[in-house]
Amino acid sequence: MEIHEYQAKALFQEFGIKVPQSTVVNHADQAFEAAKRIKVDGWVVKAQVHAGGRGKAGGIKKADTPEEVRKIAAEMIGQKLVTAQTGQEGKIIHQVLVEAICEIEKEFYLALLLDRVDQKLCFIVSSEGGMSIEEVAEKSPEKIFKLTVDPLCGLLSFQIMAILKNLNLPLSFFKKLSALLHSLYNLMVQKESTLIEINPLVRTRQGELLPLDAKMSIDDNALFRQEEMKALMDLKELPLEERKAATHELSFVKLTGSIGCLVNGAGLAMATMDIVKLKGAEPANFLDVGGGVDSEKIDMAFQILKEDPNVKGILVNIFGGIVKCDLIAKGLVKAISVLNIRVPVVVRLEGTHAKEARQILDNSGLDLSFADNLEEAAQKIISLTSENGK
Repeated sequence: MEIHEYQAKALFQEFGIKVPQSTVVNHADQAFEAAKRIKVDGWVVKAQVHAGGRGKAGGIKKADTPEEVRKIAAEMIGQKLVTAQTGQEGKIIHQVLVEAICEIEKEFYLALLLDRVDQKLCFIVSSEGGMSIEEVAEKSPEKIFKLTVDPLCGLLSFQIMAILKNLNLPLSFFKKLSALLHSLYNLMVQKESTLIEINPLVRTRQGELLPLDAKMSIDDNALFRQEEMKALMDLKELPLEERKAATHELSFVKLTGSIGCLVNGAGLAMATMDIVKLKGAEPANFLDVGGGVDSEKIDMAFQILKEDPNVKGILVNIFGGIVKCDLIAKGLVKAISVLNIRVPVVVRLEGTHAKEARQILDNSGLDLSFADNLEEAAQKIISLTSENGK
């Protein structure tokens, strides 16, 4: 789960990290009043959307007067921002951050992320901030420094010194850098984040280290115990299908294929997508209805798949472990009947009460196809969608 820049900066402050004075607003007049309250010589108006590359796309603009802040905010709010990360569909700007401008002496890149290979937190830093880190990695890989932190030891002084050296900061900045890195590390661990990115981190002419941007992602699997973080979720930032899925605790990612996949369990969902590709077709989505799936979730899953015009067939692959297959079968019958699903549906149900589930589906009167294993299920749905296409 991603959060907005202003939300990440509020968390920074909570953990003792100094940030520029700012106010988030959703109306141009509020932006004008915010600028008057932030008594500085200039301001920056920043679109609050979940996407990078805002500056290049016109989503970050400087202003010299409160009147200019209002004008820029009026031009931004309600408009679509298209960046390299949003694609052509872009994202609507619902709010902007009015932030005090600062005198920048040098820009850096700083990120803390979960390295899934080493299974440790990893700092990535570069003396070249303000640019795409991918561009720096391609053109000047020697300017990127990575450092993993042993969770049993935590961040150590010699590691901070190594980061200081790679950022080309003088020794006088050691204490400030140490405080910043430790605070980010503590924030990452306590809030169960998977990424904290600051680009740029700046050295000001006043000798401070300030994060001018803040990007933060929270582990979706930790949200059940991170209620404070869950409350920061902005559903408006999600595509409509993902928004519907999130409200029903479904994991959904839209893809470009034609085979709709409805599966319980992330691993099984990945395996289902893999075998669809192996058999020569493309999945239309990743859709995990979860181990505790019920009739309501099945209904919403079918709604999402039905509304996707690219879906030419649906593959249901359910393993009844926590939940019994006969209950799933009843949910399938109800959803397919009520929603009037017209595309071919292939069902593979295995596990607890699988025989009873098959009887329910056989007696439903619905035009369903069945499979005894995943390979057969993939072959059947591909065959049916091909015939349907003819």
